[in-house]
Amino acid sequence: MAGEPTVGELVKQASEQLTDLVRTEMRTAQAEMVQKGKRAGKGGGLLGASAAVGYVGLIGIWATVAALLNLALDVWASVLIATAVFLVVAGVLAVLGRKQLKSAVPPKPERAIDGVRSDVDELKERVHR
Repeated sequence: MAGEPTVGELVKQASEQLTDLVRTEMRTAQAEMVQKGKRAGKGGGLLGASAAVGYVGLIGIWATVAALLNLALDVWASVLIATAVFLVVAGVLAVLGRKQLKSAVPPKPERAIDGVRSDVDELKERVHR
């Protein structure tokens, strides 16, 4: 019994370990939230670019209609092709932006939460032994 730690020492050790554990989980949560924030920003930027390019495409459609009514076939056909390219680019940007935003939600540190849950479960098991 002389070599075994006292209850007070054990409580102190447990308290220190719990403090270290909480700090580690907080750093994990912070890193995860930074990563999700970057993805959300990138997704929002891509969606903004999609909207801008889509707007240019809409202007192109109107230019195509005007060219169709006022000019020969060659001019309106070339404007129509350019418009189609703008709209395809807008569609691709929208898909990429949506994908980035989906990977950023829900905006909570899921890995850190899972880590805390497993830590709590482990502590419960040790207490009940």
